[in-house]
Amino acid sequence: DHNENIPTELFAGTTLCHEMAAEYLGSFGVPYEVIGGNHDLEGIDEFDTDEENLQVFLEKHHKETPHFAREISEKTFIVGLGSTVFRDATFTSHEVIVDDQQLAWFEKFLIDHPADDGWKVFVFTHAPPNGSGLRVLQENHVVNGCCWLNHSDDKKCRKYIELVRQHRSIKAWFSGHFHLGQDYQDSITFPTIPREEGPYPNRGSCVFAQTSVMRGGTSRDGRQQSRLLRGNKDGFEICTVDHQKQGEVRLDATIVYKDTGHEVGIFAHDDVAYEHDKYFKVYQPQTGDEGYICGAEEDDMCLVSEEPVTMDTRVWWRLSSGRILGVMNGMLLEYDSSTMAPLGLVVTEKELLGKQLVVVDSGIEECIIDFENVGMEGADCEGYQEREQAILMYGDDGDITVIQPNESDGSYWRKIV
Repeated sequence: DHNENIPTELFAGTTLCHEMAAEYLGSFGVPYEVIGGNHDLEGIDEFDTDEENLQVFLEKHHKETPHFAREISEKTFIVGLGSTVFRDATFTSHEVIVDDQQLAWFEKFLIDHPADDGWKVFVFTHAPPNGSGLRVLQENHVVNGCCWLNHSDDKKCRKYIELVRQHRSIKAWFSGHFHLGQDYQDSITFPTIPREEGPYPNRGSCVFAQTSVMRGGTSRDGRQQSRLLRGNKDGFEICTVDHQKQGEVRLDATIVYKDTGHEVGIFAHDDVAYEHDKYFKVYQPQTGDEGYICGAEEDDMCLVSEEPVTMDTRVWWRLSSGRILGVMNGMLLEYDSSTMAPLGLVVTEKELLGKQLVVVDSGIEECIIDFENVGMEGADCEGYQEREQAILMYGDDGDITVIQPNESDGSYWRKIV
């Protein structure tokens, strides 16, 4: 009902939307910063181009650029990167895309503010980076290929976690995008984890935190929450502000600096979320899985699943090209070769259940992974070299389907337009 002339006009991303947001955020009497997400350029009925829509976003929020950097304490910065593409997205418009100019600015900023000189940087983006380890939704963001920043571009998607690993001045990274609450313990991930919980995640010196939503109509799990970041002499605290409980503040995690490049995080409470299975965290390869790598030289095929695939099948393998595929929840997914984060859907549950998978090439040896000694970088077989391989899916009916990689970049997950 916001536009009498065009009753069907989308509200998100319109001039009125940003004016309303600016009025609200500016009403507290203190400066505010915003970063754009996938819905903030969605004024497709009002604006013909992303550039026009972005210009209104910047003007209404008094921003010179989509990114920002603000020093909030001695040698302590908050930094934000914004999404600048919607209509011009190569694949899904709801991929959160940070442009090259911002990314170059961000890398230079980190180089100029090293941890060894005492700098601390807290980053804000709409979607999290690949490698954050935060809970994602397989039926939405994984299937559609819009979980991570610059998700569809392999190199750029991986760039953020590489910067986190390289620059230990990045102490925390806050993101939203999933519309999930903050009661799940894996809505916060620490740089290191106990050995018994899995391999070293290699997340630099950075704590990643999922941020919920304020309005009930946009919440996927009914929660209405915000994050509160509190600094102290030893480090910082991450808290939840609960909008359903009159702004009640709950301490979620305490992070203590050990030195300029290391920190230790402690959860303040157990997981208090309900109905976990409804918001299933996408499986990532980990200790205890039935994992194989198809190597070279002896047999001419590697049987990935000895039995027909079921909803309980958990198996993953690395192809000679370095690509990683895995079966989870009845689906075949592709995973990032460095972080093991899910990238996207290869074969649907409907197509895969009851079928078997086999990898075939001119000569293959089967290699069982020693999970006790495999880090997040994955495992390799000795003498392991790239060569042509075919992934076949077959069932009792005798039909065989060849699963082909994408011609553009050799990936397997379905990049949906």
